[in-house]
Amino acid sequence: MSYAVIKSGGKQYKVKSGQILKVEKLPGSKPETKITFNEILAYGDDKSIEVGLPTIEGAKVEADLIKNNKNRTILIFKKRRRHNSRRKNGHRQQYSMIRINKIFSKDGKVLSEAEKIVKKSKKKEDKEVVNK
Repeated sequence: MSYAVIKSGGKQYKVKSGQILKVEKLPGSKPETKITFNEILAYGDDKSIEVGLPTIEGAKVEADLIKNNKNRTILIFKKRRRHNSRRKNGHRQQYSMIRINKIFSKDGKVLSEAEKIVKKSKKKEDKEVVNK
């Protein structure tokens, strides 16, 4: 199984094709679009690995953007004792959920590819339930 180490939003992620993961929100991106990561730090499989200095030129990873959303609220509560001073604040970090489709090597060869997703329509499923 091939994998790649990509850099996105100041963080590094080890990804495989078909994997779904949350990354920091990608600016100017809309759901159902293709995203290309060009900052590939390493790629390989069980037998061999290719490491960049610091990145591998020509290697890339293609992904689909599933959705943009916000995480759960994190509460920040500050209290200074004996001063009757309290401050409560909240924060919701934005993220993008992506699905990795293809991993390309530096010469443009496809190392691994995810299986296609077949979307079933709800109307067909409802008719099958009614007929039974």
